[in-house]
Amino acid sequence: MPMATAMRRIRRTLVTAGAAAALALGGTAGTASPAAAAAAAPRSLDACGVRTATSVFHKGGIPLLDWRENMEFDGRGTLWVSHVTGHRVEGYAPDGTLRASFPVSGPGGIRRGPDGMMYVNYGVNPLTPAGGVVRFDPTAAAPRPEKVVGGLSGINGLAIDPEGNLYVSRELATGVLKIRPDGTKDEEWTRGADVFGTNGLEIVGDQLYASVLTDTSSPVVRIPLKDPARHTAVTRLSSNLLNSKFLDDLTRFHGDLVVASFRDGELIRVDPDTGRSCTLVTGLRMPTSVRVPRGFGAYDDGRTLFVVEASGRIVKVTVG
Repeated sequence: MPMATAMRRIRRTLVTAGAAAALALGGTAGTASPAAAAAAAPRSLDACGVRTATSVFHKGGIPLLDWRENMEFDGRGTLWVSHVTGHRVEGYAPDGTLRASFPVSGPGGIRRGPDGMMYVNYGVNPLTPAGGVVRFDPTAAAPRPEKVVGGLSGINGLAIDPEGNLYVSRELATGVLKIRPDGTKDEEWTRGADVFGTNGLEIVGDQLYASVLTDTSSPVVRIPLKDPARHTAVTRLSSNLLNSKFLDDLTRFHGDLVVASFRDGELIRVDPDTGRSCTLVTGLRMPTSVRVPRGFGAYDDGRTLFVVEASGRIVKVTVG
């Protein structure tokens, strides 16, 4: 994606966020109980009060032009990264060596499926109609992507449940897409998951958690996999457009959720039961995805998070 296109994407997102404020006030995240509503009320975030340290695993290039959008560990010693502006998927070894690189048009959300294959969204650009999902074998000497489903537009994040169902977020549309393992769309489920502007997705047990990019209250939403119409806001991390977080990807970490704030360069920790939230890490450069390492050498210590950024960097965060 050229630099001008990347800048247009950011400006378009900012404008859309303002327009989406009315939707946010209208309750797009569902109706919550009084206790949940109190937990979801906007608040200023304090620091989490735990020591963290950041280091650069991979240096970036020109910000935005070297945009790395998403990542996932395959559990076999490789970190797979979506380089959205470079139109390729990269595989890194624990020592930072680039093991593999192959072309995918505008790759975005990337996740490991229950079949051991890696799945990645392509065409991640709201103006690109030719989007979809491909998969590849991470054990292959030269991975080759094969199409799973096409004809998707404005897509971004990805999650996969134990049965192999795909869940795809859409930045500028209503409804998280559910795609069955055979590539067909579950339209009824998607109508139930009628949240506008979702970005990051993470499955924990029988719940799908989604960060919402275009709602100025910066909510994190819980969507029951078996009853998506009962979605509710776990928390709202900002109160107006001026302090909107522009939330990106999220992950589970020690029973909590950690979500990336693209605008503020933060990682925010959220208790999914109470909605209590705090700032875990500051000083990042447009973070787009955060993941817990799995099968990645000495990094599997329970204290490490990896972050990719629109600056092009891959950053390691040590907690505690």
